[in-house]
Amino acid sequence: MRTIRLNKPSPYQFWDDRRGKLSSSKGGWKAGVDVWSHGYSIMNELVGNISYMQMVILNATGRLVEKKLADWFEACFICLSWPDSRIWCNHVGALMGNTRSSVVAGTVAGALASESRMYGGNYTSLAGVKFITDALRLINEGLTIEDIINRCAFKNDRPLVVGYVRPVNGNDERIQPMKKLTARLGFHEGPHMKLANQISEYLYEKYGEGMNILGFIAAFAADNDIAAEELYYIRPVIVASGVTACYLDTLSKQPDSYLPIRCDDIDYIGQNDRSIDF
Repeated sequence: MRTIRLNKPSPYQFWDDRRGKLSSSKGGWKAGVDVWSHGYSIMNELVGNISYMQMVILNATGRLVEKKLADWFEACFICLSWPDSRIWCNHVGALMGNTRSSVVAGTVAGALASESRMYGGNYTSLAGVKFITDALRLINEGLTIEDIINRCAFKNDRPLVVGYVRPVNGNDERIQPMKKLTARLGFHEGPHMKLANQISEYLYEKYGEGMNILGFIAAFAADNDIAAEELYYIRPVIVASGVTACYLDTLSKQPDSYLPIRCDDIDYIGQNDRSIDF
């Protein structure tokens, strides 16, 4: 009886096949020749022919979108990048300028802070698109806006609806300029945006809370075949310009002059003073 030995694959085969190699499905650079992104020649096809925002979206999604869509996203970047250090991500940039860090460190630290879930952050792109797409599906199944809102979490008898809550002011000043731009660029109001406006009207009448800029962006994305993940990938440094401005503001001033505090400014609620026996 002859024994047949089966060659078992090496448990390291996956890594051995990739050892010493770099592969990419996105693009690459050939020194002295060209650079490619998702099949497009950057030097021969894209430079001078597309906007920077089109390039940002191409790298993020693999799709070369028409310029009017890129212009719409550029306006979103402007709406969400303000030179005011009271905003949490800008606060980080201002602190970095105050301590004389580099402008790159200050800007990217602020951009990273913008993802904090405590303040919403870029993760809300995913939740915002999911909410409005789910809401439209439920409406088509026969539910009412009131039914949909009642399914949301509540706090202090008020619904927590992603894209429709703003802690500072229920009237988001960014909505009207974006609506005007959307119409001027030739985009039509789709079913998600129509529902988003109806939800906003319902919430404002009942709770004094209208749609915020996230709700507007999410509805627009859903109407224009931009997936939630794509929206998330497009927006990672959307606050960067405002962060840089706040970094430079404190960099131009005396070091350690940004929001100084005294020890007695801190409300200490720990244990009382106690002695240590030696």
